[in-house]
Amino acid sequence: MSASSAHVVAVGVFDGVHRGHQKILAVARARARDLDTALAVITFEPHPDAVLGKAPPRPPLTPVGEKTALLMEYGADRVDVLHFDREMAALEPDAFVRRYLLDGLGMRFLVAGADFALGRARRGDMGFLRDLGVRLGFGVEGISLFTEDGGSVSSTRIRSLLAEGRVQEAAELLGRPYCLEAQVVGGHGLGRELGFPTANLEMLEHRCLPADGIYAARVALGDGAQRLGALSIGTRPSVGGGPRTVEVYVLDFEGDLRGRSLRVEFLAWLREERHYPTLEALARAIAEDVTQVRELAAQGRISAQFPARPPAS
Repeated sequence: MSASSAHVVAVGVFDGVHRGHQKILAVARARARDLDTALAVITFEPHPDAVLGKAPPRPPLTPVGEKTALLMEYGADRVDVLHFDREMAALEPDAFVRRYLLDGLGMRFLVAGADFALGRARRGDMGFLRDLGVRLGFGVEGISLFTEDGGSVSSTRIRSLLAEGRVQEAAELLGRPYCLEAQVVGGHGLGRELGFPTANLEMLEHRCLPADGIYAARVALGDGAQRLGALSIGTRPSVGGGPRTVEVYVLDFEGDLRGRSLRVEFLAWLREERHYPTLEALARAIAEDVTQVRELAAQGRISAQFPARPPAS
């Protein structure tokens, strides 16, 4: 990382870029305006907890490509993704700050979560960083945890909600619906035989999936068109089972989606995945799912239109 002009720097893992992270970014943007500097975000891949054995490796809520795009959308002028390994973890905190933040970015102000710490044995906590800032000439601000419904807004809490299929509650904490970006690949054609041709989805990046079940979804088809959909995650028990798959029936669409990249947002849980004794029973269940999606839309509870997120404040 070469030396650069002055920056305010926000540092963190930022998995999910949820409302707590957005609070950190909003403060960092305000400090950048005050100091007439650009805003740089430093984030880490893979997750430090996985590298250090504090937690098992888990698929991310926001893979690095999506996370970078979201951080830019929420106001970053640049995003530096640092490869986190044991060598980086062993750096003394002042060495990390000098190498990556001062020499690399000309940091004038640092913003992070109040519980953030960096460097060997997490010695670089907020108290350490404030003292270091006094000596080296940069300001530091720690942002307290964002809370919602009596609990902190965290990636762990969002994962727990998704694991239970509670996608609407997860959306409240994220500040947007949870989404997938995927490519449509060929399938067995069973959906077409049943009268509901589904698009079989292959994730563009490895990521966390919500619980197995059926969901109301919103689909961007890649050509500007937007539709509602009934999305299934599961092992297809009614047709003999198999590996976990993701497929979506796009309402009011005719044509071949194979090869297209789709963006799919989870809007509401419909039901759990079930075994049906016959293909006719399975087809009736899918028809009921589609009817339920249409009813939710008619009630104004969901929409095919992807809302524009508010501009960064």
